Amino acid sequence: MLRIGWFSTGRGEGSRGLLRFVYERLADIDAGIEFVFSNRAPGEAEGSDEYFRLVREYGLPLITHSSAEFRRRRRGGRFAEHRAEYDAEVQQLLAEYRPDVCVLAGYMLIASGEMCRSFPLLNLHPALPDGPIGTWQEVVWQLIEQRATRTGAMMHLATEVVDRGPVVSYVTVPLNTPELELHWQELGERDVAEIKERQGEDYGLFRQIRAAQYRREPYLLLETLRALGNGTIALESGLVEVTGAEVSGSGDPFGGLCLDDQIEEAMLRDGAPPS
Repeated sequence: MLRIGWFSTGRGEGSRGLLRFVYERLADIDAGIEFVFSNRAPGEAEGSDEYFRLVREYGLPLITHSSAEFRRRRRGGRFAEHRAEYDAEVQQLLAEYRPDVCVLAGYMLIASGEMCRSFPLLNLHPALPDGPIGTWQEVVWQLIEQRATRTGAMMHLATEVVDRGPVVSYVTVPLNTPELELHWQELGERDVAEIKERQGEDYGLFRQIRAAQYRREPYLLLETLRALGNGTIALESGLVEVTGAEVSGSGDPFGGLCLDDQIEEAMLRDGAPPS
């Protein structure tokens, strides 16, 4: 059985939804969640408290270590200056667990190099391996600015280079579909910065692109865990091996395992067509 460590700040519905989606399908992929870790403490925020209630409902071990309280104890300075110290404390809290892989699912901290070397940390990034970096909001605006014809999402090993670790798996998302054609026509040559300022995330094209990505992301995580559990993907010493072919951490879009077919089949089984 694949043993999973789950890291999440647990800020909102997205984090709860991802945990719920995977937890309810664990039996299908012969996997179990060994622990859930959050960098927030109970009582710190309403969103994370709701997340903790879900974790307890599932009977999963919950470990918390407030990064906000850690910052207060350090009395100023940038968190990046103390990241390794914070992560060392986290590692002590998790010392009794031996996960095969850890998932960063809405975890809002950057892991230190030592943390990345101690755990195989899988990060979900809402772009293809050669696509934009940053938050999902930043990614979508960059896609609009580029008039991109496709995007996607990838799972990669977390490293000290943000959003550019070794690619584990990915899914592609076409952006030149009939559903989006009218939105692209409406955009035309308009200034994206002006649209961003005036309409923000309510802009129709922004919402449609994000929805197309978001539908596939839980399936990308699930199918990646399935591939790890059945040996299609192996993680060893910071390297990714897919069906016997080693893939280094170059960020090549053809690296890792393309899961387009598996995700489309899974979505159709669930009655959730990709389009």
